[in-house]
Amino acid sequence: MSMKKESPLDAHLHIAALQGDVATLRRVLDSGRVHVDCKDRDGTTPLILAAANGHLDCVEELLEQGANPRARRTTGTTPLFFAAQGGFLDIAQALLDNGAQVDSASVDGGTPLFVSCQCGHLDVAKELVNRGANVNAHMKDRATPLFMASQNGHGREVLFLLEAGAAVDARRTDGATALWIAAQMGHERIVRVLLRHGAAVDTTRHDGATPLFKAAHKGHAAVVDELLQYRPSLKLLPNGESALHAAALFGHVAVVRKLLAAGSDPSLRNQEGLTAAQLAADKKHRAVVDLLVLAAQASRS
Repeated sequence: MSMKKESPLDAHLHIAALQGDVATLRRVLDSGRVHVDCKDRDGTTPLILAAANGHLDCVEELLEQGANPRARRTTGTTPLFFAAQGGFLDIAQALLDNGAQVDSASVDGGTPLFVSCQCGHLDVAKELVNRGANVNAHMKDRATPLFMASQNGHGREVLFLLEAGAAVDARRTDGATALWIAAQMGHERIVRVLLRHGAAVDTTRHDGATPLFKAAHKGHAAVVDELLQYRPSLKLLPNGESALHAAALFGHVAVVRKLLAAGSDPSLRNQEGLTAAQLAADKKHRAVVDLLVLAAQASRS
């Protein structure tokens, strides 16, 4: 569908909404020569611009003049989506009071709740859930608000979503869970909260990597500590490696030490037939090699 070309007055209205210039906005609208929902090339209306930029007075004026709170850009994003993304609670409330749909999703599946959790706007997230937002809505790739909050390190949002009924082990299309992504990103407080709320410790991504494997690979020692309390697998994983191999390969001495203390077997061979010590030696991680060789001798004696 081709958008009709913007008139100079349309552009004037858009700039006023963008800049929060309510006097100009009112003057242009009162001229009666411009449509309140005039769109630019991307389908953006003045209400979307005012909401995205945090201009409550402009939002209220536009709504009063009949602007459509459900207007969508070509990407499917609505005024509420942008208010949620920006963390503008008062604007989100005004839009919802005027008939905005709480779960209007963008083309890729993102809802207002999704972006409020992604960006760490807890007050907006709470308002959306109070107004009926689905805490288990998901993107096209099946990532949920809980997944995004976990990925971005927003602990209060994670706790709120779990208490609001978010499925703790919901999986993205590639198999990754909120725990998996929090472990990979090194967010140990979030890992702790998810585990306390019953997250499965050994959920694997499609390649067979577990949260412990990712944390070991990245050297997130504090995350490894949290995971080890829940007895994760220390054996060879479906990807043909163990967490000990991952830590050794990347020279993470502290993690290697923790894994050995937890009972990882230093003589374990990966799918290529190599021990963790051999991987570490190949990468010249001397301290790790020494640690593993000592552990192997101790386990034989």
